[in-house]
Amino acid sequence: MLALAVAMGVGRFAFTPLYPLMSQDGLLSDEGGALLASSNYLGYLVGALAAARIRLGSAALMACALIGTVIATAAMGWTTSVPAWAALRFAAGVLSAWALVATSAWGLGWLASLGRPRLAGAVFAGVGLGIAAAGMFCLVAARPGAASLDLWIGMAGLTGIAVIFPLMTLRRLPRPAPEQTTRPATGPTAEKAASRAPGHGTAHSLPIAGTRSLIVCYGLFGVGYILPATYLPALARNLVDDPQIFGLAWPLFGAAAALSTLLAAWALKNANRLKVWALSQLLMAVGVLLPVVWASLASVSVAALLVGGTFMVITMVAMQEAQARAGRNPTAVLGRMTAGFALGQLLGPVVSAAISQFAADFYSALNYAMSLSGAGLLFSSFHLWREAQRHADRKKEPS
Repeated sequence: MLALAVAMGVGRFAFTPLYPLMSQDGLLSDEGGALLASSNYLGYLVGALAAARIRLGSAALMACALIGTVIATAAMGWTTSVPAWAALRFAAGVLSAWALVATSAWGLGWLASLGRPRLAGAVFAGVGLGIAAAGMFCLVAARPGAASLDLWIGMAGLTGIAVIFPLMTLRRLPRPAPEQTTRPATGPTAEKAASRAPGHGTAHSLPIAGTRSLIVCYGLFGVGYILPATYLPALARNLVDDPQIFGLAWPLFGAAAALSTLLAAWALKNANRLKVWALSQLLMAVGVLLPVVWASLASVSVAALLVGGTFMVITMVAMQEAQARAGRNPTAVLGRMTAGFALGQLLGPVVSAAISQFAADFYSALNYAMSLSGAGLLFSSFHLWREAQRHADRKKEPS
């Protein structure tokens, strides 16, 4: 949980609540903000593609990523150079992708070997916990006269304390039991046993094959979620220019993300994973489209709850589904899933920037881009639901 809080909540998303403050300090323009966001997305894509090729175990890769995230975060406060910031955000993106892939493989592997797969919700709640903590830190520390550069350094100090605990755990539990994570579950007997596994639901009985459609849907999820995830505080600031008010959008987003994974792991333990994924992307589509049709602080707050309350549920069930189909090499499959997501989130701002060339202003272009991304979420939701239904229909057919 703490590893994902650091790697994702800080390495990936700390820039979101700090961006309006850096802009307020006169350090960053809208174009510069887009450059830093895109650099991080590109780094995340590169890191995801490289994760499966790095000759390190998941524990070692996880440790390197966490230590590197602390350093990259602190370095943001040591310069005012936009190119240097872009390079640091690129590095943070690479490191956060490594951390997500390694922590997922290591954490889910250990939970499986210990017979506690339902605790996956607690692990993935770390992302929302990190987002909420970073947002609350900025909200509390952004007092009048506080410099945004000092906030980067202060956040790095807290992050350095947080990584002590996962690093200590990695020394004690360096790798999951191999027989629990590398043995492919194939054949009717294995499928029957898998379908009864606690916390894995009926989707676990799907054949361990065919991750291509999962990668496409996960990529559309990346396109759909990244625009509100990046610009919710900016959208709120456009409606009310009070840091104590618009700054609440991001902690609200993170708190919803943390609670959603815990609730999903508890309440949906026997649900079909693909259907949970489909319904979550449907709710996210509503959250993405809501500020487009209703521009108000209330709509931005509801969007924060809907997007924040679904994006980590999607991440959790998608990673579990991909690992269930992965067979002997879960790190490679999880890396491809993460790469698909990274490509999607990289395309989101690129499409928004392209639309801005023809739109009246930045917020009009953002609304058009969010409409397109919402449509992608609706399409993938329909596809996932149909795939789950087809599998249910096949089970009913007489053998």
